[in-house]
Amino acid sequence: MQELITVELARELIKEIVPSLSPKKMSLLESGGLTLAEDIFSNYHIPAFPQSGMDGYAFKWDANLSTYKIVGEMAAGSNDEPVLEHGHAVRIFTGAPVPQGADTVVMQEKATVVDNTLFIKDDKSTPGLNVRGIGTEISKGALALSKGTKLVPSAIGFLAAMGQDNVLAYPAPSVGIVVTGNELQQPGNSLGLGQVFDSNSFSLAAGLKELNIDDVQIYFAKDDLVALTHQLQQALINHDIVLLTGGVSVGDYDFTLRASEGAGVKSIFHKVRQKPGKPLFFGMHGKKVVFGMPGNPASVLTGFYEYVYLAISNLMQQDVSLKQIQVPLVNDFQKPLGLTHFLKAFYDGEFVTLLTGQESYKLGSFVKANCFAIFPENMLVAEKGKLIEIHLLPN
Repeated sequence: MQELITVELARELIKEIVPSLSPKKMSLLESGGLTLAEDIFSNYHIPAFPQSGMDGYAFKWDANLSTYKIVGEMAAGSNDEPVLEHGHAVRIFTGAPVPQGADTVVMQEKATVVDNTLFIKDDKSTPGLNVRGIGTEISKGALALSKGTKLVPSAIGFLAAMGQDNVLAYPAPSVGIVVTGNELQQPGNSLGLGQVFDSNSFSLAAGLKELNIDDVQIYFAKDDLVALTHQLQQALINHDIVLLTGGVSVGDYDFTLRASEGAGVKSIFHKVRQKPGKPLFFGMHGKKVVFGMPGNPASVLTGFYEYVYLAISNLMQQDVSLKQIQVPLVNDFQKPLGLTHFLKAFYDGEFVTLLTGQESYKLGSFVKANCFAIFPENMLVAEKGKLIEIHLLPN
C-alpha cells in the first residue's frame, strides 16, 4: 500500500474491509437501537380477537334500531365469552373483546343511557364502527420486520405486541481505547511541568456513548514499545475495535506502528492526505479493527467522526456516518494544494461559517462547531457564496 493515500481511498478501504460483528440472540430490551439480523414473522393474529377501539357500547348494528337494552359490561382483559342477542348491548372499554353477536361500538359521547336502555345519538354510525378486526395490525405468519431494520422504540414495541421476547441482532462493538504518552495526567490531579491533561479518552468515550456503545475500556501506556505492545495485545483480546491515540507518527517516541506490528496487526494504511490528522493508521487483526490517531485532541475527534464512524457502521450494520450536504460558504478560504482540509464550522440551516481556532490542539472551537467544512485536496481557493460540502456532526 502506498504510504500517503487520499481521503476517498482511506474511506473506501474501511468500508470494504471491516466486517459485521456476528449476530447475537438477545432479549428485546437489550436490542434497542441495534440492527435486526433476521426476518421476523408474526406468531399470532394481532389483534387476536375483535377488539373495541374506544370506551362505549357494543351491539349488533341495525339501521332500524336506535335503542338497545344494556345487559352487561366488557372490560379490557376480560375472558368472558357472552353471546349478545339482537337488540342487546354491553358497556365496553378500549381494548376489550367485542362479544359474539356484536359488530359495532358507539363511543360513549354519542350515546345516552336511561334505565339500562341505550339511546344512540350517532346518525353516522355504520356496521363495524370502532371495532378492531382480527389480524388488522398483522396476520399470523406475515412478515413483521425485515432483516436490517433498526430496532427503534416503535419497532421494539411492535415486536413486544406480537409476543416476541428475543431477537437476533448485530451487537454494539466492545471498544478498547489505548492512550499513550509520558506527559499525560488525569483530570483532578495537579499538573506538573511538561504535563497535559488527558482529554482524548474522555472525548472518545463520550463519542461512543452517543452511539449507544457502553462496553468501553481505557488502557494507558507510557512511551515504551514493550509496554504499548502489551496493552495493545490485551485490548485486542478483549475488544472488537481498538482506538490508539498518540505515538502514531515516526518520531523517536512514536511506537504505535511498531507495537501494532508486534501485536500482529496487519497495516492497511498509514498517513492520509488530510489536515488535521495526516498520520492516521488503520489496520486489522483478524476481524478486529485497529485505528491509530495523532494525540492532538481535534485530530482525534476528526478521525473518530470521519473514519471510526465508518468502521462502526459496518460492525453494527447500520449507517452512523455523518450526513453530507452542500451549502454556501460565508467566509473566503484559501489553502495549499495536496491535502483535504476538515475545518470546524457552524451551519445555521442556510450558510456555513468557518470558525477560528482551527489548530489541532484546540478543542474550544470544536465545542462551537456543528459540522466539518470539507475542502478537497485539489481545491486552492473557495470564495464566499461557493457551495461546499459539509458533514453534520451528531450534536
